[in-house]
Amino acid sequence: MEVWKGDRIKLKTIHFAIIGHGFVGHVHKEALLRSKWAKVTGISDRSPEMLEDVEAGIKKYKNNEELFSDPEVDVVIIAANNNQHHDLVIQAARAGKHIICEKPVAMNTAELEEMEAVIKECGVKFTVHQQRRWDKDYRIIKSVYNKKLLGDIYMMKSSLYGYNGNMHDWHVFASEGGGMLYDWGVHLIDQVLYMMPEAKVKSVYADMRNVINKEVDDYFKILLKFDNGIMAEIELGTYFLSDKIEENWYERHWIISGNQGTAYTDGFEPKGKIVRTSHLLTNVSLDKPLGAAGPTRSFGSPSEGTILTEELPDAGEINQDEYFYENFRKAYCGEEPFLVTIPEVKRVLKLMEAVWESARTGTMQHFE
Repeated sequence: MEVWKGDRIKLKTIHFAIIGHGFVGHVHKEALLRSKWAKVTGISDRSPEMLEDVEAGIKKYKNNEELFSDPEVDVVIIAANNNQHHDLVIQAARAGKHIICEKPVAMNTAELEEMEAVIKECGVKFTVHQQRRWDKDYRIIKSVYNKKLLGDIYMMKSSLYGYNGNMHDWHVFASEGGGMLYDWGVHLIDQVLYMMPEAKVKSVYADMRNVINKEVDDYFKILLKFDNGIMAEIELGTYFLSDKIEENWYERHWIISGNQGTAYTDGFEPKGKIVRTSHLLTNVSLDKPLGAAGPTRSFGSPSEGTILTEELPDAGEINQDEYFYENFRKAYCGEEPFLVTIPEVKRVLKLMEAVWESARTGTMQHFE
């Protein structure tokens, strides 16, 4: 039997409390309610109306102090606004609670380092909910990369486009930690870094814009050059318009290309292919007439049979949050490590800081 702090025996049921009952708080609650080993003990939110739909049998805490002092609670899930994560993680740790924090774990690396010090001092477990490592489209592209299906990779592009322009709720306020880099940007950067964790980022160049929103970023393009020779591009726009609705334009897109082909996916439920050529074009001497495609012919329409396609690898079906929580249960019980580690999320934060600086100065930033 595992013992916590010398006198607490591992429980068959892990008791959770949630701070923040907005959209993400509901996601956590519903995932845990489906679990056979978890109990949602209680929920707090600074807006009482957000607790109106809390299910019977779940406590509605008057404030966070009441939650932290509840001896029944083993783990605190922090799903509050981004700017609150630092203080809430420290308070939870000092109350002896284990912690799951929403991303971004902190507003900057200095905050995270303060949180780490308290976590270590208090001896509690700590991980971050970066569940989009298990998105289906991402798992497919990562499989293509891991299996070396395209030969030597030289580029990859991850993009997410929207049409509405605006964001929801507190995400439009800089004071609350809003903006798209702190929202989807964390996931998009984490996915690229997790794709090839052995590679170091040599340089960062970024452009960020306030297209529709006055306070916070709603467009960014990030270029990452890795020491393995790969150039990765990450682009997000909340007001990036197209009429290609039938082609899943307003969703996720991946392109990854090597010297033996290209793979692409479109959509969260991805459609895509591996694309190759049957042969390379031969050189054309200058004494022959040129066609409309010009001397290289690389940019004209390919002749029949030149372009070949293959199916993408089967990534199977995974429920992100159930997968995340099953790992959490095992890590909590000492059976395996957390899939999302603090050094990994710190690397994402450091890279985000380099993105901000590059966008501010208009210069390339040297990294790792």
